[in-house]
Amino acid sequence: MHHYAALLGNNSMISTAELSALLPDLIKKTVFGNQYLTFETKEELTQDFLNRLGGTILIAKNITGNSVVTLKDIPTLLATELATVKGKAVFSLRLVGIAPHLGKDLFRDCKKGLKQKGVPSRYVGSEREPAKAIQLHDENLLDPKKGCELTILHDNKQLWIGRTVAAQNVKAYTLRDIGKPVRDTTVGLLPPKLAQILLNFGEYLAASTTAGQKTRSGSTLTIFDPFCGTGVIPVECLLRGNTVLASDVSLKAVNGCEKNLEWTRKTYKIAKKDLASTVWKQDATKPFDLAKNIPDIIVTEGSLGPSLSDRPTVKEIEKLMRNADDLTESFLKNCKACLPDTPIVMTLPVWYAMKKMMPLAKIAATIDKIGYRSVMPPHVDGWLPDRLSLLYRRSDQFVGREIVLLMPKKS
Repeated sequence: MHHYAALLGNNSMISTAELSALLPDLIKKTVFGNQYLTFETKEELTQDFLNRLGGTILIAKNITGNSVVTLKDIPTLLATELATVKGKAVFSLRLVGIAPHLGKDLFRDCKKGLKQKGVPSRYVGSEREPAKAIQLHDENLLDPKKGCELTILHDNKQLWIGRTVAAQNVKAYTLRDIGKPVRDTTVGLLPPKLAQILLNFGEYLAASTTAGQKTRSGSTLTIFDPFCGTGVIPVECLLRGNTVLASDVSLKAVNGCEKNLEWTRKTYKIAKKDLASTVWKQDATKPFDLAKNIPDIIVTEGSLGPSLSDRPTVKEIEKLMRNADDLTESFLKNCKACLPDTPIVMTLPVWYAMKKMMPLAKIAATIDKIGYRSVMPPHVDGWLPDRLSLLYRRSDQFVGREIVLLMPKKS
C-alpha cells in the first residue's frame, strides 16, 4: 500500500467523497489541521490522477515508511530527495502543525545542509506561507530532476513526511473557465472543478452498473447532460475521453455549448472521429429519444433558479422552491420513464435567507416515490443528519448547490 496526504479543497467533505469515489480501496488514516487527509491505497497517484480531481489541491507521497523520524532528520531527507538534481536545487517545505520559529529554523538548516553537500539551492515559500499550487509548477518543484517540496504534517501523536508529487494546474483551469468563447454570466456559473467532481461521482455510480464493465475495460462512457447550459460539464467530459450527449431548453445555451465544444476540440486536439459529441435543444421534462444511444450516466447542473443580486426573503424562497420542486419532480419522472436504469448525479438549489438556510423540502420523498435511492461514497456522511447529499457553496453566495447521487431502484 502507498501512503499519501491530500490537501483538500474548501469543502473537505466533498473532497474526501471524491477521493473515496475514485479510490475504492482507500483507507482513511489521519486528518491534520482540518485540511490534510492522510490515506492508503494500492494505486500509484500521479499528476494525471490529480488532474481529474476537482476537490484536491495537492498530493504528497510518504517517504519515511515505518521509520521513526524527527524534525532534525528533515535536512537529510531533503538532501536525499534532491540527490538527482544537477545544478542549483529549488526546494520548499509545507509545514502544518509546526511553530513558525521552528519552521524558520528548518528552512535555514535545510539550506545549510545542502550547502555542506556542495548543492547550491534556493527555497520557495516560508514557514508562514507555503508555496502555492501555481508555484509548484512554475518553479519545477514537482520535477525530481529540478526540485522538491516536502510536506510535513505534525500533531501531538505523529510526524508525517512526504514528497509533494502533484498539484492543481491553476493555469489549465483558468483557460477552461474564462478562455472559452461563450460564458453566460446571467445564470450561476458552474466552476470546472465542480464539473469534475460531479463527473467523478458519476463514474463512481457507473462502476456498480453495467457501465462499470466498460470503465474497467477502458471503453468510453457516454455521459448525458440534459441541462447543459453553455457546456461546462460536456467540455470536461470531452477532456477525460467520454462521449458527450447534451441538451438544453434554451437555443442560446445549445449554440453556446456547441461553440465551447468546438473550441475544446481545437485547443486540445480532440477529433470528432475519435470522440463523438451531440448537442440539441430539448425540454428536460419531455421524453428523451435516446433509444439508439443510451447514456451510462446522467451528470447535470439542475436549474438553480434566477440569478439573485440580493439576499432573498423567506417568502421569495418559498416561491422559488415550489418551482424548483416541480421542475425536479418532472425531470426525474422523465428520466425514470425514458432511461430507467441510468444513474443520476445532479445539483439542486439551496437558498440562504438572512437567518435561515432552505434546501428543497420535498426532494427526499420525491426521489423515493419516483424510484431512486440516494447513495454516498464511503468515508462521508450527508451534510445534514436527514439528507444523504453534499453541499457546495461559497460563503458569499445566496444560492448553494446540493449534490445528490441517485441510483435507480431495482424493480
